Amino acid sequence: MALPCGNGRGWLRAVRMTFYLFILIPMSSTGNRNSNTIFGEKQKLEVQLQLKRLNKPALKSIKSPDGDIIDCVDVNKQPAFDHPLLKNHTIQMRPSSYPKRFTSNSKPTFTQPWHLNGRCPEGTIPIRRTKEEDLLRAGSAANFGRKKYHTIPNAQSNNDQPLHEHAILSENGDKFYGMTADMNLWNPYTQEANEFSLSQFWLLNGAYDKDLDTIEAGAMVFESLYGDKNTRLFLYWTDDAYQSTGCYNLLCPGFVQVDKQIAMGARVTPYPKYGGDQFALPFHVWKDVKGRGDWWMKIAGRDFGYWPSSIFSILSDSASRVDWGGEVINSNKDGQHTTTQMGSGHFAEEGPGKASFFKNLNVIDGSQILRGPRNTTTFMTKRKCYNIIDYGGFFYFGGPGRNPNCP
Repeated sequence: MALPCGNGRGWLRAVRMTFYLFILIPMSSTGNRNSNTIFGEKQKLEVQLQLKRLNKPALKSIKSPDGDIIDCVDVNKQPAFDHPLLKNHTIQMRPSSYPKRFTSNSKPTFTQPWHLNGRCPEGTIPIRRTKEEDLLRAGSAANFGRKKYHTIPNAQSNNDQPLHEHAILSENGDKFYGMTADMNLWNPYTQEANEFSLSQFWLLNGAYDKDLDTIEAGAMVFESLYGDKNTRLFLYWTDDAYQSTGCYNLLCPGFVQVDKQIAMGARVTPYPKYGGDQFALPFHVWKDVKGRGDWWMKIAGRDFGYWPSSIFSILSDSASRVDWGGEVINSNKDGQHTTTQMGSGHFAEEGPGKASFFKNLNVIDGSQILRGPRNTTTFMTKRKCYNIIDYGGFFYFGGPGRNPNCP
């Protein structure tokens, strides 16, 4: 993909990078992360300073049955506004426009466990609290909340670099101003703590080896980030191919949340049952062309928030590609392919009630009209490990990872 360049881009990149100066947290050679035995008073103070930066003052806190703490933070004091380009940003509580034919027909069964113990009041947003053990598990605050590996989808594996493996559907050949997808979200098994399994969409512009901009969201299992093997909602963005900008959820400045009901990083329930009831969570993203051009996201029919166009360079105008599907990390432990699952852990050909799916796939084209995909391609890193079957407007995907045909 061609990379457009503009005057002043170097200055903007320098400004964007100023807030990614993190305090490193040292680890012992044994890998023991017990703060009482390893960290001195200075290091403990540094961790506390990081926690203070990450956790904004709460007007109310809710203890979730799963152990999470959800802080209800003043919508005007959320992390987004620590971004140097958003210092004088005026928050927009609702979009100025919606694309033509833009409706959400699905009626999902969707909840998060923290809802059982309370709700956030008007004027606040729910943010999953970062705990000390989260930072210690990351090894350094510079790594926390950011993608550790930057392998591109068709990269070759080696002994030192874990490999991203994909089973995705791509729509190419136009300028895109948004997309829709209903995601069937399971709870796939992950083998190693540093491996993840996710289902998501990508809106992209730029080149992987140069200056990629992305908007991403979906659900993932990622023990290294969250400390457990539960499926959790996430969003992500980058302005420089994952090198120094962007992060998961609200762990760095950028995304502006306005919804008081859905918490990024919190669990999503219920899970589907193999051969039983299935659930699909609708995601809608669109560029608010009649407003400031921000990228809005709707989840389960709720206007959740937006990525301000000012935090991007190439993606500030439009996307050049839309992807949907699954991704895992294969750490290749002991020279063997991981047993980390994608989707339901079953291959696409198993079909309804057994394989994970995406449905109601649409893109928003240059006419600002929602339409079905027309110029799609599928990509599978290792089709004997994870695969995808496209049926036009919906697809099945997934797989078990290591098996007799995927050594």
